[in-house]
Amino acid sequence: MYKLTLAAFAVAFAPIALAQNADPTTRAEVKAETKALEKAGKLTPAGEGPDIGPEKVTPSTKTRAQRKAETRLAEKNHELAPAGPAALYKADAALRAQPTTRSRAERKAETRLEEKEGKLTPAGEGSDAPRH
Repeated sequence: MYKLTLAAFAVAFAPIALAQNADPTTRAEVKAETKALEKAGKLTPAGEGPDIGPEKVTPSTKTRAQRKAETRLAEKNHELAPAGPAALYKADAALRAQPTTRSRAERKAETRLEEKEGKLTPAGEGSDAPRH
């Protein structure tokens, strides 16, 4: 496990060491340098690197009960935004639930006319088609 950590460390920091030096360093030199750092006890053990979290966490000014009450009130008033992509599904369902103004036969006739006139976009060439 420790050797794996060393190898990962050497692989991760070798490009940095190479970029900082004006003269190119060989792989053997980097390995020797890593071994020297290990013997000197200057390598940071895995998982004990610098904390990259937020600098300062400010405590909440409200109690948990107050936040829960506000959320319940917002839910009751239908003010909460749906979680995830549910808003898109709801909008799509609302659009599909609207009554149509033309019959299926009228839509098919219109599509056939556009096809004869060459106004239809070929499959896979629309604005929302995936780019390769």
